Amino acid sequence: MFRLKSCPKCKGAVRVDRDEHGWYEYCLQCGHMRDLESLLVEDQEQGDEKKTLKQSIDKQTIKVSVFSNQPLLREGILHSLSRTEDIQVISQAKATDKQHIINIVQPDVVIVDVDGPFGGGWSLVQGLRQGSPKVSLILLSSRPSDEGFLQAVNYRVAAYLSKEINADQLAEAVRQVANGEYPINESLSHRPELTTKILSELKDSSWETENETPAASLTTRENEILCCVAQGCGNKQIAIKLDISEQTAKNHVSNIMIKLNARARTQAVVKAVQQGLISIA
Repeated sequence: MFRLKSCPKCKGAVRVDRDEHGWYEYCLQCGHMRDLESLLVEDQEQGDEKKTLKQSIDKQTIKVSVFSNQPLLREGILHSLSRTEDIQVISQAKATDKQHIINIVQPDVVIVDVDGPFGGGWSLVQGLRQGSPKVSLILLSSRPSDEGFLQAVNYRVAAYLSKEINADQLAEAVRQVANGEYPINESLSHRPELTTKILSELKDSSWETENETPAASLTTRENEILCCVAQGCGNKQIAIKLDISEQTAKNHVSNIMIKLNARARTQAVVKAVQQGLISIA
């Protein structure tokens, strides 16, 4: 049996990484290295792989995986987040690498650098959304664009951020996303013209679900909250605007998504527009 968080020799913290030979874990203190995939085979033989991996890291720690084709950026993010007590980078790899490591280490948040040639970062995002639909995504770009925002919304990304943010801002974004929040909505709240453009394009697109539901019946309060979400407001902003608690705002948003059979907040807004429940100014 093994633990991703403890070195068998010195009991120091270990980190998952990859080289040309495959995935491995190494101790940040003494440098001891072990091949991760061979350890997984041994663990599978004991019938305890998933249980061991799930219990290997403290539940209070936010587990993060980083994908970027720039080694310096990956190391920079690792260094920045390692200064926090509640966030741990448990794996890092190129954006063009296969994302099977996500199913092994099971992070809470995945940070993806979408810059670079051949759209490697965006291809990874698409693959993650298809293969790991529940994982929370933060995208980083040197030049966030309108087209990028639209793709991010389509892939139900939680945050689409500029690389100009500092370490504290990135850490706070990780905490928000791990808490189920969508900082991307707050980003859109500062650009109403972009919000309108995105919602208009999504309204005309075929964002299909397996089981479409008839027009939903929302309460007056739910309509108010849905309008706030359409303006790009997060739970905190909704709570301030409507003078309710943040938890109450979050509960209302959850109920709205259930009624509209939506998998994401923006999808709920699109369905509401299509059903005539709200309109885009």
